[in-house]
Amino acid sequence: MIEKLQPRVRVKICGTTSLKDALLAVESGADAVGFIFYKESPRNISQKDVKEIVAQLPPFVESIGVFVNETSDKINRIAEQCRLTAVQLHGDESPAFCRRIKRRVVKAVRVKDAESLKGMSDFDVSGFLLDAYNEESRGGTGRVFDWNLALRAKKQGPVIIAGGLNPYNVYTAIHRVKPYGVDVCSGVEKSPGVKDPEKISEFIKAVHKF
Repeated sequence: MIEKLQPRVRVKICGTTSLKDALLAVESGADAVGFIFYKESPRNISQKDVKEIVAQLPPFVESIGVFVNETSDKINRIAEQCRLTAVQLHGDESPAFCRRIKRRVVKAVRVKDAESLKGMSDFDVSGFLLDAYNEESRGGTGRVFDWNLALRAKKQGPVIIAGGLNPYNVYTAIHRVKPYGVDVCSGVEKSPGVKDPEKISEFIKAVHKF
């Protein structure tokens, strides 16, 4: 009898602000690198810098642009010019808005309680990124949410866990939820936007251990 294997969990290193950190993430085994196009974020990066970084990424590595309540025209323009492979929407974007995006869409859901998951079925997107709810911030808070809610969210499509993940708790999160992927930002940083090589390496090792 053939034992059914658990699919490999994908890893995205988000909030990347330099070529050095992008290549470090890829060399450590990351599947995707995330760039934040949100001016309020301390990890905000310019279109010019992203274009230069993406041009130097090896094949098979995803380049994800993170946007918050931006216009669809601007998102599509930036995605085209920077050659992004997918777009992550972290604002109050509607299902109709997501359909206007010309790249694969990952819709972020800020999880506070079970009510936060209502309406997910209305979205025709590639997957959902579940992040901890915070009134003051759209992400990168370092806070963890109730992972049991992620199990319920899996019924709506591929789920990526974010929010407060680090090299010490990511294995537990994966063991409990078995998500499509995990997304880390502040948990592998020296300071906002500056990655820590050791933390990235330990984080990805912990994921691959599963």
